[in-house]
Amino acid sequence: METPQNTPVLSLDALRSGDRQELGRLIDQYSPLIYRLLLSMLRDPSAAEDALQETFIKAMRALPEFEGRSSLSTWLYRIASNEALMMLRKKHPEVISLEQGGQDEEGEAEPIQIVDWCCLPESELMSSEARQQIDAAIGQLPESLRLVFLLRDVEGLSIRETAQVLNLSEQNVKTRLLRARLRLRELLSGYYSERMAMRRENE
Repeated sequence: METPQNTPVLSLDALRSGDRQELGRLIDQYSPLIYRLLLSMLRDPSAAEDALQETFIKAMRALPEFEGRSSLSTWLYRIASNEALMMLRKKHPEVISLEQGGQDEEGEAEPIQIVDWCCLPESELMSSEARQQIDAAIGQLPESLRLVFLLRDVEGLSIRETAQVLNLSEQNVKTRLLRARLRLRELLSGYYSERMAMRRENE
């Protein structure tokens, strides 16, 4: 998991007691990470800022009861994820919750090989244009798959941490992550196929 660099460890006792300085440090350290996740989920800077504010308001209210069974970052990601999903459901009531979904999502993931776009250099795979295509594809993922993908592959949480944030089993996280990656490959196949064809023509 990505964590703030070169910063002292926050005092949980001080946070629980409402120490203003420590609360300020909590916000300063984790706001960029939480905002990035919210923006990826909501795809609206204004909505992401509102959700970020609500995340820390709810966190401050709940800190006295926080037992420290998970890390502060995992706990904050959980609050932020719930806030984003709640906002999405208000705008789109048809959004399926993480606890719902098809029965087969509880099953074992099939051993499917995910082949890289090996014929393209990294400069093309990660170009500005490619990043736009990837971001657009991520936005097309169903919410239950998008959040798992963002937490695991974008934010860098482990399978276990992602499961803790979303209150899912680790196997369920693995299954959804595989499906998200396969769906992204499907969504991006046209774009990268064109890039590969253009590269062959120029060789």
